Formats: sequence, structure tokens, C-alpha cells
Amino acid sequence: MAARGDAYDKRFQELARSGADVHGEATFVESLGPRSVLDAGCGTGRVAIELARRGIAVVGIDADPAMLATARRRSAELDWRLADLATVELAPGSFDAVVLAGNVMIFLAPGSEAAVVTNLAGALRPGGLMVTGFQVGDQGLSVERYDELCRSAALSLRQRYATWDRRPWLTGGQYAVSVHALAGDRRLED
Repeated sequence: MAARGDAYDKRFQELARSGADVHGEATFVESLGPRSVLDAGCGTGRVAIELARRGIAVVGIDADPAMLATARRRSAELDWRLADLATVELAPGSFDAVVLAGNVMIFLAPGSEAAVVTNLAGALRPGGLMVTGFQVGDQGLSVERYDELCRSAALSLRQRYATWDRRPWLTGGQYAVSVHALAGDRRLED
């Protein structure tokens, strides 16, 4: 079963060996200043492991046991949890940031997007950030719909980019990196 996770992880290892920056998501999230991060839909742990290497407390959650098996093998000391993002029980106010990298939002079970956003927003501290990157358009989730889901969970848009390296967002773009903040008095700086 872990072979699928290992095969997925191998692609990023090969990219890194070729000189590609495979840690753009971690660099972006780190720049926002969180001390604790929930990597929601963590897959093989690429982002979570890099954030931990940079000194950020991190928890990784994924619904795919094969992906988590690879993550656990790569970094056994981190907190990896097998769970559905829509129903996982998380202590309220546990994290400064939640990151959903790698198109997590478009890989969710259709119709579960609102439950996922609401559930994960509940794990944020006041002023905490939800950072999400996904392809927009034909996959069925527009940035407008995502913003509606966030507003329903008391999250407001702070920033939107076209890439993890902060290229400007243009209406009609094919990929969006969005930063939404939970209402509250404590804001993480960007």
C-alpha cells in the first residue's frame, strides 16, 4: 500500500535533485510567521516536514493511509493523523495557520468543501490564517465559491496570488493561492 505514497514522493525527490525548489509552499507559509501549522491533506508530508525543519510545530492530516505511511517513514517524530478533513476532531484554537497545499480543495469528496473549511477554521486561533492553493476553473471550485465558503466560516480574504512565490493574481487565472484570516484580535504578519 505504501508504494503509491512512495511513488508520489519520488516525483518531488527527482525535482529537488534537478535543482527545482520543491519547498515553495513551506517558504510561503513560514513567511506568514506562524508558530503552529496544521497541514491539512498532507499527503507524504513534504510541506509538513519542511515546516518542522524550519522550527514550526506541525501536525499532518490525510485520509490516504498510503500517503501517511510514506510521511511516517520519512519523519516518524511528527504527529501524523489518518482522518477525513470534514470530520476530524481538532481542539478549537489549536493552530496559528492551516495550510491546504497541492490542490486539496479540488480532491475533496464533492459537496464536502463547506464542511472541510468550517471544520478547519474551528482549529484556528483568533486571527489565524487559512492558506490554500488549488487549480481553479474546470475542476469545479472557483475562487468566488471558495471565498463564500470562507466567509461562512468567519474567514476573510487577506491576500490572493497566482503562485506560491507570490506572483500577482489575475482574474481568470488557472491557480490561486489564497490567504484568509479568522476574525479575532491576533493577526499573523505577512
